[in-house]
Amino acid sequence: MNRNRLSLVLATALAGSIALVGCKKKEEPVITPPAAETPAPAPTEPAPAPAATTTVSSVDLGNAIGADNKIASPISTFATSDKIYASVASDGPNAGKLSAKWTHIDSNQTVHEESKDIPAGPQVTQFEISKPDGWPAGKYKLEVSLDGAVVQTREYEVK
Repeated sequence: MNRNRLSLVLATALAGSIALVGCKKKEEPVITPPAAETPAPAPTEPAPAPAATTTVSSVDLGNAIGADNKIASPISTFATSDKIYASVASDGPNAGKLSAKWTHIDSNQTVHEESKDIPAGPQVTQFEISKPDGWPAGKYKLEVSLDGAVVQTREYEVK
């Protein structure tokens, strides 16, 4: 009896397998279209280099200046009777306008403003201020601008 049952189970499994294989649809081969040819990218021109600009590389203060417009001995503390010089070094391919704004920090008052046109290339430009009756003691600031934008600031003191 066990043998009949086992035979019956095997026969049923075999018949089921044959039925599944026989009913299975034949798979159609999948045809993939050929990849579209993408054109090679057009050669690009190199990006233009950023425009070079004139820059201010240094600002020195002192109470004496040479024929080359350079400060002999930079200082940041002045006597009330000193003439105060600023030496501004710049370089670049473009001409521009340098401006100096001298301010008494303690009173928040502008002491003097001046602008100078500079040619292209390396330059050293001189600015100066003086007060025959003497500077009030206190803290001061020089703002140097190139074409209207502040590029360097120096603080100094008069004692």
